[in-house]
Order: sequence, then structure tokens, then C-alpha cells
Amino acid sequence: MSTSTNGHSTYIKRKDELETYFDRTAASAWEKLTSDAPVGRIRATVRAGRSAMHDVLMGWLPQDMKGMRLLDAGCGTGTLAVEAAKRGAHVVAIDVSATLIDLARDRAKEAGRGSIDFRVGDMLDPGLGQFDHVIAMDSLIHYETRDIASAIGTLAKRTSGRIVFTVAPQTALLTVMHKVGRLFPQSDRAPAIVPVSIPRLQTAMQQEAALSHHQMTSTHRISRGFYKSEAVLVEPKNIALRMGGHA
Repeated sequence: MSTSTNGHSTYIKRKDELETYFDRTAASAWEKLTSDAPVGRIRATVRAGRSAMHDVLMGWLPQDMKGMRLLDAGCGTGTLAVEAAKRGAHVVAIDVSATLIDLARDRAKEAGRGSIDFRVGDMLDPGLGQFDHVIAMDSLIHYETRDIASAIGTLAKRTSGRIVFTVAPQTALLTVMHKVGRLFPQSDRAPAIVPVSIPRLQTAMQQEAALSHHQMTSTHRISRGFYKSEAVLVEPKNIALRMGGHA
């Protein structure tokens, strides 16, 4: 298996599906979900869950990020990018959806002490350069375990510090929903969320050559109604040892 996810047909196929979904179908719904506009009960739980996850992921990054370069991989409407910029980071915020990037630019009028460079494209593009830290909230939840591990390996080669991201945890409910979604596909629905076993993900990452000097040091699950997500912290082993092996 190649350690470069850029060459994986499964990764590319799913990325293209997500681009189509967010640009043609889900942009307005996503704009409403990530705003203060009233939403139904189900979407309210998703909004609350995302807010809690936002706090977990940002809590794993330095409070003072002055002079640091951060990649917001799959930035969506840019909430995390804005927070990182307020901490002083120079942020590259990238998403496959041009529609969401336009919305993110509109919302990021005042980025704070740092700066935000919004881009449309692939979060694994090597042309994005080197980073101190990477954050990827709910942008890998549609990918298979091997593709996630390979994506993290690709990012790790260009990241000196922490990579914080989320996956969909393998729970009984999510597994059933995933199977039912495959049985009854709908053209206007998002590409299926793929439930991931954390132990299997850890094993897959250990098998990635690009991650030989990195390790998973912390996880944290958020469950708010229909929002169920697992935060994962990966960092270079030398940093993990210096910090006692955990966040």
C-alpha cells in the first residue's frame, strides 16, 4: 500500500463526491447549521455537538500561536480558522467546496492577530507547504480507515507539531445507520459517514511508514443527540515524550 493518499482512487472518488455534495446540495443547509439561525431539534443537537468538539480540538492547540503556521484541513465555513487566527496563527484554510470557502471568507472579516489564506482544493496538496500544526474537524469522517491513516501520514510529513482531527466512532447506532444508508442511497444525501474503530485506526497508522515517528496520544468522544464524533490527537513521538505522552 502506498503511503501517499493522493494516489488512492478511493480517497479521490470520495473527495469528488464531497465536492459535488457541498457545492450543489448542502451549502445552504450548512450555512444555516453553522450560524445562529433557528434550526430543528435534530440539527440543534448537531450544532451543540460541533461546538463541544470545536472546544476539544482547539484545546489541544497552543493558546498563543503567534508566528505559527496552521492548516485547517477541510475548513468548511471557517470557524476554526478564525479562532486560530485570533490566537495569532497564520492559517491556510482549505476546502473542496468553493461555495463554503466563499461563505468562510465573508464571515472572516476580522481574523484577529494572525491571517487566513482561504483556498479551494485538496487538503493533502503538497503545494500547501510546511505547518506547525494541522486541524481537521469532521473532514475525514467520510473516508475508510486506511485512507484516514494514509491522509494523516501525508500531513505528518509536512507538520512539525500536532495533528488534531475527528472520525466517526464505531458505535452500534452509527454502524446500523451506515448499513441502511448503503441499502437505500439517495442522490441528494451526503456521502455516507464511515464508522471507524479507534484501535483499528491506531493499527493502520502504525503501519504507515510516514507515521513511524508519530503516535496517537489522546482521544475524546463527543455525543450530542445525532452528533457522535471522536477527537484524535497525533503528534511526533519526541513531543509526546516531552509532554508525558498525553495532552
